[in-house]
Amino acid sequence: MATETIEALIDGGEASAGPPLGPELGPLGVDIMEIVNAINEETEKFKGMKVPIKLTVDTESGDFEIDVGTPPTSALVLEKAGIEKGSGSPKSSKAGNITMKEATEIAEMKENDLLGKSLKKKTKEIIGTCVSMGVTIDEKEPKQIQKEIEQGQYDSLFG
Repeated sequence: MATETIEALIDGGEASAGPPLGPELGPLGVDIMEIVNAINEETEKFKGMKVPIKLTVDTESGDFEIDVGTPPTSALVLEKAGIEKGSGSPKSSKAGNITMKEATEIAEMKENDLLGKSLKKKTKEIIGTCVSMGVTIDEKEPKQIQKEIEQGQYDSLFG
């Protein structure tokens, strides 16, 4: 079995037969559009962001496997908050705001990369990133939200 591995950074949901994938896949004699469409399906939820992918292609059978990485937590927070960058002085100046629901959505996207054992703990990790970026949650200080999570105020979000 001969396999080729291709690693690339693509725009979520918008891979094409052009660079970086086309030139890499062309010589392998595989169905490029089938692979591109599969990558777009897998990366659709990261539309508008750069996503690392690892593609393993069996050059004999044409079978392939896509391993989609996730953008850094900070990139997901910036996107949800609709801002370009975090605050240079997060304690005194806030750069933006996301909702508690958006924080849990990020935790679900990053599920395999986070250490927490439950969605509640994973969401607290995301909120920790918000602390250092100067991003509030539901217009409140992230540390306040973490206390409220511990007190059970958001348990309905964690199913």
